[in-house]
Amino acid sequence: MTDVALAAGVDVGGTFTDCAMIAPDGVVRARKVLTTPEDQGLGVVAALDAHAAPRGAVTRLVHGTTVVTNLLLERTGARVVLCATAGATDLLELRRQDRASLYDLAAQHPAPLVAARDVVAVDERRTPHGVARALDDAQVDAVVRAVLDLDPEVVVVALLHAYADDAHERRLADALRAARPSLTVVAATEVLPEIREYERTATAVAEGYSRPGVERYLERLGARLRDAGHPAPAVMTSGGGMRPAADAARHAASLALSGPAGGVVGAAAVLRAAGIADALTIDIGGTSADAGLILEGEPLVEPGGAVAGVPIALPRVLVETVSAGGGSIAWIDEGGALRVGPRSAGARPGPVAFGRGGTEPTVTDAQVVLGRIGAGGWSGGVALDRDAARAAVARLADRLGASVERTAAAIVRAADAEMARALRRVSVDRGVDPRRCALVGFGGGGPLHACALAEALGMRTVLVPPFAGVLSAVGLAIAPERREAAASLLARTGGLSAADVAAACEALAARVEGRDRRWQLRARYEGQGHELEVAVAPGDDGAAIAARFEAAHRALYGFTLAREVESVALRHVASDPGAHAEFRRDPRAPAFDGGAAIDHGGPAPAEPLAGPLAITLPDATLWVAEGWRATALPLGGWRLDREEA
Repeated sequence: MTDVALAAGVDVGGTFTDCAMIAPDGVVRARKVLTTPEDQGLGVVAALDAHAAPRGAVTRLVHGTTVVTNLLLERTGARVVLCATAGATDLLELRRQDRASLYDLAAQHPAPLVAARDVVAVDERRTPHGVARALDDAQVDAVVRAVLDLDPEVVVVALLHAYADDAHERRLADALRAARPSLTVVAATEVLPEIREYERTATAVAEGYSRPGVERYLERLGARLRDAGHPAPAVMTSGGGMRPAADAARHAASLALSGPAGGVVGAAAVLRAAGIADALTIDIGGTSADAGLILEGEPLVEPGGAVAGVPIALPRVLVETVSAGGGSIAWIDEGGALRVGPRSAGARPGPVAFGRGGTEPTVTDAQVVLGRIGAGGWSGGVALDRDAARAAVARLADRLGASVERTAAAIVRAADAEMARALRRVSVDRGVDPRRCALVGFGGGGPLHACALAEALGMRTVLVPPFAGVLSAVGLAIAPERREAAASLLARTGGLSAADVAAACEALAARVEGRDRRWQLRARYEGQGHELEVAVAPGDDGAAIAARFEAAHRALYGFTLAREVESVALRHVASDPGAHAEFRRDPRAPAFDGGAAIDHGGPAPAEPLAGPLAITLPDATLWVAEGWRATALPLGGWRLDREEA
């Protein structure tokens, strides 16, 4: 690998921090180190240092982080004061008046990120038709005094219908900034200028709640990287692009699914190289599994969703996360049933087999007992202890009155069932038949579980990519730089001329730079409470948009309605290509690293290999189940095909 112009991707997971470096000629090298949960930045620098690249050799560094997710899960973000229109100060508590669980009446939604005592009412009102009550100087002064008396870390200003006219929001935000320049002030229209006040307010609050923590983390990380001779980091966004650190710190809410998005981007690149258009993806790490969907070679991007119970209505690569990973702990509930997760052994102490103090059996320990993971060394500098893993599973087996092997198999099946449900949610629930897709299995555990998951969904093809154990890091390294702009566009498509569409597209394009430009319009039938996204371009008119929407509606739901189609919002994405988008394995590294069936470092086998068979990969382990045949791919990795019954 050359010593200049390396592009690096660093993905922080629950157990391992992965680093992939790609040279200009496309050669990839990868390393894994244990995650440092007390400060993720320590693991990032350690993963880079593990490559021993010369100082200054890395010229592009993209980071996938769980900082925002952790802040929302652990509720350790900033103290936020919310300024809301009088009469609409309870939006965060009221939500959409949906139940936390349909059948469990005792279940509760997570508490809002802003306490009721920290909401300040603003005596102003805009309706969809104009200003009903103006925001005057006296009210601005009163709100500023009330906010400063609460001494917040962050202020979020979210006023009714500001997506249509943000004059009141801007005026109040400017007054707060002038009164205390050191105060972080977030105006909701700066974050999400679209309809739906609850989602707009909740997204803006998530931004304010997370921004100080993200800023502190990136400042510390940047200082460590400078000291080590590395460039300032860019950060992967939930939408599958990357932002420079300074820009990312001002768009904290867009980082909520930073790490998982990198894996889907990497999987899409491998699929394009393999000539496969449609696939489901399963990224199995130490603490969780992430299911995704790729259609026509591109990751599916959705308008938003909830993270840790907090709605964030910003574009994100479709990822369905479940608490089922290699470190998920197996346990017995009060009814005597075997359960797996959601508790995880994480990086410390980790699975019992890691020999780092873990005592409770995990999914990884069960795989070791079943002989699917070798007893020797493993990636990340971890030596596996088969005897300790067996003893831990045996203690659980004794309580169940079952054999060790049967208990281990049940642990794996329980984890598989949870992951299969996630794969159905990203495919069947969106009108996609998984049987026409391949399954891409990656992460440390993806290749181990891929055959069983494919069988559960009736799929016949599995792709295990090269660098499977660190594919998220590879995806980060090749991610394009992406900038986005959005605007409300509420209108019947019948009244939209080609000139109207072109003007709206050009107005957004003027706000961001980039070579590759795409526009997405959210549309719906009048009266619907949800929208579908369709592609638009300058030159389209309302009739073309309506036809495209109805085709998408028919494909997803199987019918159309005799109603007017209306546009809701327009979003523009401008991107520049990522570095070294075509990648290959280091020719000096073993192309295939197998067990009994394949000589260590030997050439790819010419004939397919029949399961059951375990294949040790450089950064993961592949389990070829009975009834499957594995074929080595020219680009590296494996294709698995299910034999005809």
